[in-house]
Amino acid sequence: MIWRARYFAPFVAGLLGLLAVGGCSPHRNLGQARYRTNCGICHHGGEGMLGEIPPLTGRIDQIARTPEGRHYLVDVLLGGLNGPLVANGGRYNFSMPSFRRLSDIEIAAILTYLSASGGRADPPSFAAGDVAAQRAASLGPSRVADERQALDRLHPLP
Repeated sequence: MIWRARYFAPFVAGLLGLLAVGGCSPHRNLGQARYRTNCGICHHGGEGMLGEIPPLTGRIDQIARTPEGRHYLVDVLLGGLNGPLVANGGRYNFSMPSFRRLSDIEIAAILTYLSASGGRADPPSFAAGDVAAQRAASLGPSRVADERQALDRLHPLP
């Protein structure tokens, strides 16, 4: 019994610690972690690279204000996106891969994290169900680019 307590107690304490820390803002923490390992490689801290990789900070929350914008953002992560495009007045021509390999929860967390990074008082958030509802549709990066153009005509994109 003492042997079990000695080895089991640190495991339980660690697990409870993780739950306590994650409970403060689990979606944000997961979103930030998944952003860093999947998106941050190219988009850096959200600023992008002028002429190459479009910025995300201050734009995702604006795009997510409408149902069409939210749909588009989920499609970007599920299907990827090919340029050229204009963002914040800058021109970009790039190719972003699909992140379909990530779970619905991870994609929703990334989008929620990016939306919250925009500085709005009440940023839009995403749920795993938002992603799951669109996962069955298989849009490639060129079709997502077409969706972006249609969205830009309907609601001009930042």
